[in-house]
Amino acid sequence: MGDFTLSDLEAIVATRAMAAPDESWTAKLVASGQPKAAKKLGEEAVETVIAAISNDRANLIAESADLLYHLMVVLKIADVPLQDVLNELQRRTNQSGLQEKANRQTP
Repeated sequence: MGDFTLSDLEAIVATRAMAAPDESWTAKLVASGQPKAAKKLGEEAVETVIAAISNDRANLIAESADLLYHLMVVLKIADVPLQDVLNELQRRTNQSGLQEKANRQTP
């Protein structure tokens, strides 16, 4: 199990999204649309934060897994490949985080 990647998760989400909504949680989320999936992502983010500030390592691991899964579903619905996100992260590593924030345009 140590070789599992986010790309593996992306492929699993893509496969399960094609199932009938009554047979797969992923398919049900996809069929429900982006608002429902994004709301679930937000809930998982909050639960992850709570686990982190509670110093609950086991729950932080579990909630982080839920968060990553729901992010992959949101990306799938938006037709945003994981590689696009990874490319953006790679682009950002060309400068420090402080420098990157300073270079952002203020709306």
